[in-house]
Amino acid sequence: MQRRTFLRSSALASSLLLVPTLLHALDAGPGLARLRDARGRRLIVVQLGGGNDGLNTIIPYKNELYYQARPTLGIKESAGILALDKDLGFNPAMRGLKGLYDQGQVAVLNSVGYPNPDRSHFRSMDIWQTGSAAEQTWSTGWLGRYLDSACADCPHPYNALELDDTLSLALKGQTRKGLALKDPAKLHRLTQSRAGAAAHLADHAHEHHAAQVDYLYQTLAETTSSAQYLYDKTRIYQSATAYPAGEFGKSLKTTAELINSGVESRVYYLALAGFDTHVRQQEQQGRLLGQLSDGLAALAADLAQSGEWANTLVLVFSEFGRRVGQNASHGTDHGTANNVLLLGGSLRRQGILNAAPDLANLDQGDLRHQVDFRGIYATILQDWLGADDAGILGTGFERVRGLV
Repeated sequence: MQRRTFLRSSALASSLLLVPTLLHALDAGPGLARLRDARGRRLIVVQLGGGNDGLNTIIPYKNELYYQARPTLGIKESAGILALDKDLGFNPAMRGLKGLYDQGQVAVLNSVGYPNPDRSHFRSMDIWQTGSAAEQTWSTGWLGRYLDSACADCPHPYNALELDDTLSLALKGQTRKGLALKDPAKLHRLTQSRAGAAAHLADHAHEHHAAQVDYLYQTLAETTSSAQYLYDKTRIYQSATAYPAGEFGKSLKTTAELINSGVESRVYYLALAGFDTHVRQQEQQGRLLGQLSDGLAALAADLAQSGEWANTLVLVFSEFGRRVGQNASHGTDHGTANNVLLLGGSLRRQGILNAAPDLANLDQGDLRHQVDFRGIYATILQDWLGADDAGILGTGFERVRGLV
């Protein structure tokens, strides 16, 4: 029996393959106390998959070079651009985020990237998720290493949760990993049949796969208590806030319910895909940015109502931006530097934090990065989560001073 076939034989495999091993009991321990040193603060990461076009997200609507590069794709002020500061404006679909911006709850960093950028979706996403340099290949993620550092003896497997079926590299550490789940109720139902599933696996595996059977059986058993805990917690609080329809809105709602129910996770990781807009970009990107904007506005309102928004920081990023010039298909191709959004109820610096992208000084048609994304990570790790940013990322990255 092949390992791939062996794993597929379990209905739980897709949910549990990336669940960390050696999960412990749910009683509080020293690891939980160490995480609480960050004063109950949490981080929510939103990954925009596909390479979001930053120039049509934060629009330089007073810059004629923008319209020269995008004669039909450039969004005109008359289309309803939502004016911000420094002659920049949100895409017309981003009214929810504009409301938060006006309340001082959004910060924008322009031209974020890294030296020698890679235009491959997979490679660039790996770089962003690990915090490596372009010439390095790392097997652990920046948030996974945070768990290694700050949560070495945590009793819980859910100190970092990803609202998905599989765990991203970002949440994989050397010794600690996050927990991936789309729906606490679904995970709970799956783990309830653990005994039958494990027996089925054992009965159908050859003897030389016994170690694999033992591993899956133990993982299954260890996950059950966590699934029960999360399921019970989400039954405490049922959100009445209206979120956008679709998977992303559902994930945001689940995140709010977990937070408002008292789950002790310090990191939540979500994704919104579909931003690879080579063709007919306007409609597709507008729809996705509307989901992003309305969803985050709903999340902020939900958490503010329960008093949790002040303890929350949201990071929104994409693996790269798009080319400055439009292509022949009324879309944009893979580019380099991009904007990054930070949201929260306790931002000390708000608005546009640096200069708009320099469209007069391009690198073969691409934006030059002005801010290294690892400096943003270092800021979050040290100033927000109270972690050792140098130990997790290395040194030499300039933090965003006074942000949080």
